This record gives sequence, C-alpha cells and structure tokens, in this order.
Amino acid sequence: MNPLRRLRVRPTATDEPQADAPAADEPPADAPPADAPQGNAPPTDSQQDDAPPAEEPRTDGQAVDRGARRRDRARVGLAALGTGVLIAAALPPWGWWPLAFAGIAAFDRLIADRPWRARFGRAWVVGLGLYFPSLWWMRDLTLPGYVIATVFYAALLGIAAGVVPAAAPGRWLALPGAIAVVELLRWTWPFGGVPLSSLAVGQVAGPLAPVLRVGGSLLLVEVTVIAGIALAAALARHWRATGIAVGTVAVALVVAALAPRAQPSGEIDVALVQGGGPQGTRAVDTDERVVFERHMLASEDVEGPVDLVVWPEDVVDVDGPIEDAEEGDELSDLARRLDAPLVAGVVEGDGDDHFRNAAVVFDPDGEIVARYDKVHRVPFGEYVPLRGLIEQFAGDSLTARDAIIGETPALLDTGPGGEVSVAISWEIFFGDRVREGVERGGEIVLNPTNGSSYTGTQVQTQQVATSRMRAIENDRWVLQVAPTGFTAIVGPDGTVHQRSAVSERTVLQGTVGQRTGTTWYTRLGLLPAWIVALASLAAGWGLITWQRRRHGSPDVDGTLALEGTSEKTGDFARSGP
Repeated sequence: MNPLRRLRVRPTATDEPQADAPAADEPPADAPPADAPQGNAPPTDSQQDDAPPAEEPRTDGQAVDRGARRRDRARVGLAALGTGVLIAAALPPWGWWPLAFAGIAAFDRLIADRPWRARFGRAWVVGLGLYFPSLWWMRDLTLPGYVIATVFYAALLGIAAGVVPAAAPGRWLALPGAIAVVELLRWTWPFGGVPLSSLAVGQVAGPLAPVLRVGGSLLLVEVTVIAGIALAAALARHWRATGIAVGTVAVALVVAALAPRAQPSGEIDVALVQGGGPQGTRAVDTDERVVFERHMLASEDVEGPVDLVVWPEDVVDVDGPIEDAEEGDELSDLARRLDAPLVAGVVEGDGDDHFRNAAVVFDPDGEIVARYDKVHRVPFGEYVPLRGLIEQFAGDSLTARDAIIGETPALLDTGPGGEVSVAISWEIFFGDRVREGVERGGEIVLNPTNGSSYTGTQVQTQQVATSRMRAIENDRWVLQVAPTGFTAIVGPDGTVHQRSAVSERTVLQGTVGQRTGTTWYTRLGLLPAWIVALASLAAGWGLITWQRRRHGSPDVDGTLALEGTSEKTGDFARSGP
C-alpha cells in the first residue's frame, strides 16, 4: 500500500465551533445512523449505493497510465532491436563497419543509469537483433541449435551490460572489458565456441585493424567498443571522457604501428584450385567422384612452373587410407605432372561411425610426405555433442559420423613450398590454431576449406574477413581455398589480392612472400587483451568505490543517489523507470 494515500480527517473542536449538546434521548450528532453496520459487519446494498465512490490509490498524486507504459516499453524494445541490427550491419556480408560505433553508442544509451535487470533485458534484445541475422547460416547445420544459440549468445551480451556500473563514467570504463570477456566466452564455450559475428570481424576493413598484431581479435573488440564509447560520451557532451576515449584509441594505433613485425624470407609461386559446382549442397546428396573430377579438371589450368598447388578441404572422399585408394594414385600422378608439391583436402572413412579430415602433402615425386589432421571440429557438422541425448530428439537430421581429432601440430613441410601453418576450414576462426603453426616456423598460412553446404555466402564472406584477421595478427600471407568459393589470396596487411566468385571453376595463381619472425600476438596470444579487459573492469568499479567515499552511497548498480546531478556535468543520477 502506498504510504502517501490520502486520509479523510474529521473536523475537531479546534476546527469548528461545537454545537449544543444533544438531549439525553437523542443520539450524539456524530453517532452513526441506526442502520449503519456495527464493527466489521458488511454494509447493506442500500448503504453501498449511497456511499461516495472510493478514491483510487495514487502514486505521487498521479494516476498510472498503463497504456503509456506499454508504448514506452515497445518503443524501447524496438530501439534495442534496431541497435542490434545496426551492429549486425557492420559485419560481413554487409560490412558497413562504421555502423559498429553508432551501434555501441546506442547500446550505451539504452543501458545508461538503469537497474541491472533493465540493463540485462535491454542488452538481451540488442543481442537478438545482432545474432538472429548474423548467425543465419547456422540454420543449415541445425535449426533448433540456431535458435538456442542466438538466444544464449544474446543473454551473454545481457550479462555484460548487467555487470558494469549503471552510471557513467564508470560504465564507460568497464564496458570494453565486460564485452570482451563475454565475447571470449562465446568464442570458446560451449562445444568449442562460435567466434563468428564478432565486432572484430567487421572492423578488419576499418582503420583499427592494425591492433590485431598486438592483442588479436579480442583487443580489436575492446578498441572498437572504446571508439563507440567516445561517440556516446560526445553525444552526452562529456568532453573529458570523449577525449580520454579518443586518446586511448590513438595510443592503441600508435603501439600497433611501432610493434614488431615479421621479415621477408623468400617468395613462392602458388596455385589455388577451385573446382566449382553448386552452392548449398549436402555430402549425402553429392557424388564424391564428381567433386574429385571437377578439381582434377580445374588442375589442368595450372600454369607452371609453380612451387605449391593447394586443393580445398574434403574434395577427396575415400574409405580407408588415401594411400590405398584409387584417388591417391591419381593425386600422385598429378603432383608428378605439375612437378610441384600438392596439398589436398582428404576425408578418410574410419569404420561406420568415424572419419578423418586431413590436409595431405604429395611431393613432386608423387610421394606422401606429410599430413595434418583437423583438431578443432565443427559441432553438429563434424561431430554431434552429447550424441546419445540429442539423437532422441533430432533423429536422422544429424551427421552420421564423428570426426577423429588430430594429434599433430598445425604445420606442414611442403618441400619447395616451404613450411606452412595449416588451419582447416572452421579452424581459421580460432586464432590459436594459426598461431600454433606460425610459432613452429610456418612462413605462410593455408586455409583449405569447404563451405559448399551453406546456402548463400554469409559464412564465406565472414571467413574471408577472418582470413584477413589471421594475416594481420601473424603478419603472414594467407591462402584460402574452397571448392565453390570463396578462394582468396590475402596479404600480411589484410589486403585481398585475389578472390574467386561463387561456384565458378578457376585457378588463382600468384607470387606470395614467405615470412619469418613473430608479432606480439603470435608470441603472447590474447594476454594483452586480457590485461586490458581486467583493467577496464577494475577501473570502472574502482571509480564507483571512490565516488561512494567522496559523494555518498550509491546503489548496487553503481548509480550515485545525488540531488540534481546530470550526465552532462559528469555526475549521474538514475533516470526514470
């Protein structure tokens, strides 16, 4: 009950002159009527009709407009959903990277000075607007999994908003670290994670990309958020915070420019073979021999001499070891004919329930001299997590076999082509897989892949952008090879020098540089980004603690309860509900 409800006060002797006392046989003037209910007895129907209408409870003297509240909630929900779509538009295949800064600024305004439940809810809706369109490709693997993953990843974004202080500038300090932590969680868990649709992949085409050499994709996420916060602070006319944010971004770019890079060690001529064919096809509906022959036919277009020929992932599908298969003999003949090492993507059946996915090297004499078996498998594409449980609900829609995890380092010695770091398909999205090979001496990065089972080009465009990130992170040339596109040659600065079209049969040939030496990212991985994330969270909440001691006691969300404060002056009070 509202403690401010109005009370009716009966006049007293001090309010009005007292009337003459009634006679002894008359009831007192203030006595209730004879037919009035006594005690707790309910009133009669006639008394109810004669009684004045009861006043509605009021809050602060104003009636609650439920319709207006519903409209406000709908407006906020649409704004949150639109903010997520705005950020998604900064990612491939759309790639309007400046929209990420506007999206971050809008995200900040949505959660500003709100209780943690409201921050979580609004950020969750932003996440739905971001992930439903940008993870649309996932439905090709599993439609229920796509819906569950989208809702879950959106909730992680809600957690990031919920754990930062409600009030700026503490919120601005903590937000880069909070978003980075939940992004890293999404990239690694569950089932190995899904590092697609990140802020970093959208910024590889923008001016912030060089920071990848310092702290990888996670640091790029943090710097992107800081740039968005600079815009948010400017809109709030908090010029000191704007200057600090802009200065931080500038420092990050200067450090990236001064950071060590790899050194050229040679050049090789390469040929990347794309056999072509329709997009959106499934292995169970495809004749493996037809796919193999397409690539044999395309290989006739290779113009020699070359130092390295690369085929895509999973275009050679055999039962048992490749050495014992007819296709193995044909690949040996091809390597001898081209007089060059050939790296071919091979899938070998291993019984009824398992298979191996490998990149196999045939030397110019036709001998198999090296192989790398894929380590990081695609959940629900190359194996089914919790198969015994999920099969009860999904039935025959699941992949029938599970890939066997490889045990060798991600490095191949190709002879004339030198030592190369290998990330098979899905592995390119995980920076540690490329780092492993480069740290061991890889002079070039190979990414044999196969996106022919996905409809559209959403995955393929994000994969090219990711290959650009891996190139900048490790300062290496990256060769991406796909059977139906996109095949690409990417320089160490992230420039795409050549890229194929979808479904065409083609061979991309060019001269690429071999490089030795490592960047800070190759040596340290995500450690610099972790330091920034922890410092960000500590600074945000440390500021709130300092404000508590200096000004007053903030609530649990870090919002100072001060009279007359305003975000424009640097002190922030909670806004309305």
